[in-house]
Amino acid sequence: MMKRTRLVLGSMTAAAVMALAPAGSAFADTYWQCVPFARMISGVQIFGDAWTWWKQAAGKYDTGNTPQAGAVLCFKPTGAMRLGHVAVVSQVLTDRVIQISHANWSRINGTRGQIERDVTVIDVSPTGDWSQVKVWYDSIGDLGSTTYPVHGFIYQDATAASLTKTGFTTAQNTAVTVAQSAANQMVAAVRPGSGPLQMLSQAADATDKIAALLQAAGQGGAQGGDTQE
Repeated sequence: MMKRTRLVLGSMTAAAVMALAPAGSAFADTYWQCVPFARMISGVQIFGDAWTWWKQAAGKYDTGNTPQAGAVLCFKPTGAMRLGHVAVVSQVLTDRVIQISHANWSRINGTRGQIERDVTVIDVSPTGDWSQVKVWYDSIGDLGSTTYPVHGFIYQDATAASLTKTGFTTAQNTAVTVAQSAANQMVAAVRPGSGPLQMLSQAADATDKIAALLQAAGQGGAQGGDTQE
């Protein structure tokens, strides 16, 4: 019972932090690692470095290559990211575009260990099986040029889904209600001088870039470049 209580409180804490952070940006008061953050907001109870999660999930959680909201996206380790990475799917936009929430990815204002909410990930694998992805990188305000190898998705079981429903959703809704009264001030703080039309223009520009990259992926994939972690 105590373990379940701690898990729910952890989910609520993470949800409150996420809900109060602007979408697609980071919240830097605490240094977050990707593993404890993913565990808290997904309810998936796997411990240890991110690169071990896929093997640990075998026989405990269902896995696959189809994105689902609440599932954990499990990155393979690479030379520049030797411990791997885990992130949680916040929503599925198309069969090849999702949004994730994760921690300790972008270097923002020169620092790491920050939470980023609802950032874009696209599947650039030749066969559309989510074995290779590109991830939004806050430092450049665009999708990074690196292609990351991915194991696939670890799906929530009933216990994990229950934890996120009772802890995460409740806390998020409460925090969003509080944050709504300060929405205009938040926009001004994040992008000084940006009005609603300018914000929409920036969003449309990012969407065009994603669409162009998807088209390029369909014609033979993308090239690597920057590294995040």
